[in-house]
Formats: sequence, C-alpha cells, structure tokens
Amino acid sequence: MTLRLLRLIPGLLLYGIADAFMIRAAIGVDPWTVFAQGVSLHSGLSIGILTNIIGLCVLLLWIPLRQRPGLGTVLNILLVGPGIDLGLWLLPTPEALWLRIAFFVIGLLLLAVASGIYIGAKLGPGPRDGLMTGIHHRFGAPIWLGRTSVELAVLGIGWILGGNVGLGTVAFAILIGPLCGITLPLFDRELRRTRQRGGENPTAPLAAPASH
Repeated sequence: MTLRLLRLIPGLLLYGIADAFMIRAAIGVDPWTVFAQGVSLHSGLSIGILTNIIGLCVLLLWIPLRQRPGLGTVLNILLVGPGIDLGLWLLPTPEALWLRIAFFVIGLLLLAVASGIYIGAKLGPGPRDGLMTGIHHRFGAPIWLGRTSVELAVLGIGWILGGNVGLGTVAFAILIGPLCGITLPLFDRELRRTRQRGGENPTAPLAAPASH
C-alpha cells in the first residue's frame, strides 16, 4: 500500500501540473478544464479549487449509480486541484505561438505519463472515470457513449461560460487515448503482461481516462 501511495500522490500532482501547462498554452484544454475555467470566470475561484469542487460534485453522482470510491478517488479530488494551482503559480504565460504550442505538447505528454502513474497504483478510479463506468453498469449504456455525452455537455456549458475551447481541445481528444495506450502499460506490469500474452501490441491505444 505504501509503495502504491508513493506512486499515486506524485502522479496526481503531476497530472495537475500537466493541466496547468495546457491552460497556460491558451490554445484549448480538455472538456472538464474548459468547464472549470468558465465557472472560474464567473465565480472568482481558482481553477484548482473549482476542480476540487467539481470532483466532489461528480463523486456525489456516484451514490445513485451505486459506485464505491477508493482511496485514489478521494486523493484525486484533493490533489489534482492544488497541482493545477501550483503549476499556474510557477509557470509563466507564453506569448509566442511556438512557445504556446510547446507548452501544450509538454502538458499533454506529462498528463499521459501522470495517468499511467496514478492509474497503475490501482487505488481507485478518478471521480469522472467512475461516473462513466457507473453510467455503464447502471443503465447499460456503452462507456464511450456515456463519456462522450457527459464531456460534450460540460464542454458546451464551459464554452458558454467563457472557457478556452480551441485546437488544443481537439488535439487532446484525438491524442490522449493513443498516448495513454503507451504510458499505461509502462507503469502497470500486470496490464503489460496480459496484453503481451494476448498477442497485442503493448503500445496499442487504450481507453483514455476522463480528464482528471
């Protein structure tokens, strides 16, 4: 358990810092961050604090879905938000387009690595991942349909509220799955062995985790 916690905690903080890189890039972010940005513009709360609040609200939706949180679920809510605020405090705002693109690429790569680290710890899914699987088990809807519906809804609301939607949002949607397909087996020996025994390419795309 101790070793798994030592993986989980840095992985979640790194996830938040990775998100901060993409926020600073200002060329579009993932749907849940768009939502947090939009609410932040109208509430005056930081994106990190709102990420925590949104995560807690999503966790409450687990109750009718009969999902049970793990330690990793709770720490996800508590640590990703501070990681975002820490990253935003440390990182400058790039002005040149090439620097903004570089920030986005760095953030996307770090986020894929962080996902592999914290998911590989196997201490419970993030609140948004649990929401997707809960919808699947409760209503029989395919996971992809539940995820797409929820993320399109939060993306639309966030955009209406002024969140940053751009090419980065599209790039995130296209690339995060294949990138996590590379990083998850690197940090999960059981997954790597299972895929190799099944004759699969261990770097083939996997279903990506929902954004934080």
